[in-house]
Amino acid sequence: MPIVTSPEEFNVDDLYVDLGALVSQRMYLKCEGFNFAGSVKLKAAAEMVDAAERGGLLTAGSIIVESSSGNLGVALAVIAASRGYRFVCVTDARCNAATRELIKALGGRVHTVTRPTPEGGYLGARLEYVRKLCASDDRYVWLNQYTNPNNWMAHYRRTAPDLARKFPQLDVLFVGAGTTGTLMGCARYLRRHRPEVTVVAVDSVGSVSFGGPAAPRMIPGLGAGVRPQLLDESLIDDVVLVPERDSISTCHQLAAHGYLFGGSTGTVVCGAVRWLAENRPGPDCTAVAISPDLGERYLDSVYEPGWVARHYGPEAPARLLPDEPLAVSGALE
Repeated sequence: MPIVTSPEEFNVDDLYVDLGALVSQRMYLKCEGFNFAGSVKLKAAAEMVDAAERGGLLTAGSIIVESSSGNLGVALAVIAASRGYRFVCVTDARCNAATRELIKALGGRVHTVTRPTPEGGYLGARLEYVRKLCASDDRYVWLNQYTNPNNWMAHYRRTAPDLARKFPQLDVLFVGAGTTGTLMGCARYLRRHRPEVTVVAVDSVGSVSFGGPAAPRMIPGLGAGVRPQLLDESLIDDVVLVPERDSISTCHQLAAHGYLFGGSTGTVVCGAVRWLAENRPGPDCTAVAISPDLGERYLDSVYEPGWVARHYGPEAPARLLPDEPLAVSGALE
């Protein structure tokens, strides 16, 4: 029976969903949404705050500020409330309402930027606001998830070793690319300890992370309008880009089988299914994909028919019947 004295002490690290019956491939989904912050970001948040405290960056009276599309904001709000810090989350209109309300309920403050910058999009606008805020008052402490090595170190120390132990015959790992903290931490660990494992990054069409052209994106969590400074492409073997329409379709298909996951998970699963079909068909490949969060925070977006129709057109994918197999259309972008 787990007994904790702070919320970051609890995290389910060993839950995997066998997707084999749904995707006709040997693929497992590592579920990272079962903790008090509801996402994989709790690990990175705790690691960054711990390091800032050890280094004397965070002291009594400090106000943590961070740019986030949602999940890291909730994770930092949880830890700030637990440790007695004030917290400001700088986000944009794509952040869903449930996430904003969660941050506020935990005592945090939310600032939403409404205009993207010409070069950096909404992310560029968020970063610009954070810098101005920090320049205005030295009590503000920016952990900067985009450059902070403790972002990826959390997954080097915890996420990657866990899945490597659970799957000694692992062939391919699929990780979504946002700040690339999870991706880089897992890739660095596997390069050092399991170099035979193929590491595939999954990103959204419209993200500039891997050199593609910028385009509007509505699903928070994956993708970036500014190339992630943590990203080292030499550590990954391949990249899959997934259109958001297909991410939503995959989310609905998973939900039709009782698994309600977030938009990032739909993207990663869709990309993994495509990559395996083209590169490792057959039953002899063991693959794991990382699911960052669950789907409750996306009920007014990914799972809301009106929102989907407004952003992707009336012909956007609808929920499939439960007895239909999981499949995605289209070729790799």
